Formats: sequence, C-alpha cells, structure tokens
Amino acid sequence: MAQPINRRTFLQSTAAAATVAGLPRHALATSPFAMQASWINDAEFAGYFLAIDKGYYDQERLNLTYLSGGPDVIPESTIIAGRADLALTTPDTTIRAISQQGAKFKIIGAQYQKNPIGVVSLKKNPISAPSDLVGKTIAVPPVNTVTVEALLNLNGIDRNAVNIVPYAYDPTPLVRGEIDASLDFTTNVPYTISQMGEEAHSFLLFDYGVTLFNDTVVVTEETLASKRAELVAWLRASRKGWDENLADPTAYPPQWEGSWFKGTGRTIENEIFFNKAQKDLIVSPNGVYSMSETAIEQNLEALKAIGINGTRDMFDTTLLEEI
Repeated sequence: MAQPINRRTFLQSTAAAATVAGLPRHALATSPFAMQASWINDAEFAGYFLAIDKGYYDQERLNLTYLSGGPDVIPESTIIAGRADLALTTPDTTIRAISQQGAKFKIIGAQYQKNPIGVVSLKKNPISAPSDLVGKTIAVPPVNTVTVEALLNLNGIDRNAVNIVPYAYDPTPLVRGEIDASLDFTTNVPYTISQMGEEAHSFLLFDYGVTLFNDTVVVTEETLASKRAELVAWLRASRKGWDENLADPTAYPPQWEGSWFKGTGRTIENEIFFNKAQKDLIVSPNGVYSMSETAIEQNLEALKAIGINGTRDMFDTTLLEEI
C-alpha cells in the first residue's frame, strides 16, 4: 500500500531538486568573502553598493560581507588579522608596509587610476599649481605631510617657502580666510564649500608628479594563493557594479538614502556630486581596476620621491587578465 505523502517533506525535496536543476547559479554555492573599505559609506564605494544590491556577487557565488572603514580603521590590519580577504588601501601605506615591515601583501588592482587628493582653494583666491603655494598657508592632514613635501620637491619648491599647518578635514578655516588652501578629496570637499557660500578651485597632486593610485585592492599572499578564483570573481562583480554606476552617476545615490547612506550626515546631492566627480578618475580604457605597466612605474617613482622604495613584484596584474 502506498505511503501517504508528508507535505513538508515533499516541498523540501521539490525545493532541493529545483535548486540543483533550475535555479540561478548563485543559489548553488556561496563562498564566504569579506572586503574592507577604506572609509565610511559614501559615493567612493558606490560601485560595491550597486553590485551588492543587484546581486552581482551572488551571481559569482560569493557571500560578500562589506566592512565599512573610517578614521580609526587601518585596512591592512584587517586582512592581516583575517577579518577580511581583501582591503582597499592607499599605495603608500601598503608598499611601505611591504618594503619596511616585511608585510606579505600584493596589490591586485586600483579603483582610482588617478588619486582624488588635491590642493583645494577658493576661486576668488585660487591656488592653481604648486608654484602658487609659495608664501601661502596650506592645511594638511599630518599623515599626508610627507606627500605634500614630495609635491614641493618634485616641482622645485623650497619646503620652507610654504607654511604647512594641520588639517582636520574641515574646510571652515579655508572659507573664513584663515588658510589659503587645504589638502583633501577634490571629488567631495568642493561641494561642502559651495554649501558654505563659496566656490572652490582645485588641482590634483597626480597632475604635478605625485602619480599615485588610490583605493588599491590589496590581499595577503596567502589569500592570493588560496582564494584566487574568489578574488577574480570579486573583481568581475565589482567591475560590473562600477560600470553600471558610472554609466549614469546621478541614478543610484538617491536609491541609497535610507540604506547605504543613512546616518552619514551628508546629503544625496553631495553624493551625486561626488559620484560624478570621481568618474574620470576611475574609468580606464582597459577596464576598472586596470594597472598598466606605465602607471605602475609612475607609482613607484612617486613613492620613491617620498622615501618609499617599492618594486614591480609588489603588484600582481594577472588576476585582471582573468576577468
């Protein structure tokens, strides 16, 4: 005699069969994977937010954990401690850790082909080139003082001819006329200045010899050896997210007002400004994250100017060839 069918068991069996036979491949496997961002949630990371929301990491069989950064987060420490598989860093800190501390890191991509950091001034009193800093006061975050000194050195300017004071990521002293310029993200702070009733003027350090990437994609050598397939999958999904986001930089930030951007204290108009401003610094003819041999050499030369001696083998471009 036929046994009665238990409805719960039948539904579970049917669901399992459907998973194997008919569901999208992202339902078939999930490899845990964590990434550490370099700063708090803002448009700097829009491509990742889009890729998460659209399921692009799921499609690559990655169960992604996104870790936001901030002023107290050292991204390299997160991957050393094993809390993340990958981190977004600055090339100076990463290569200094490799060359001076023996850290086993590899740079496998670069989000920003051109570093967004630049000298910001007011349009009514513009600082348009390093030579304009002579006799002026520039506010610089202490961690970036050596970078500004390299800018001056590369452009033949006496360090003593420029007054460098500490900067706390607040443009108020600039707007008040207490300083002549500050060192900050040119993709963001000009918007803040506009909201304070002034118009900003800026130039990138990149355009005057400090030719560095930013938000470099860094992994440990151990992770590179053990999770290569997952890293390639992350690069592929992330590139897809960035390509879609930058196709129309105004489209997605409004959608994240109540999610990714919630509680940051920044307006959506600010994030749209940021997203639009960063586009030309990220895109590359060879795709997002590309690192050409020329660009790598430029990074090494710029780092050498600030006393950091890196070598080509600290960069691994082979994963980008597999996307």
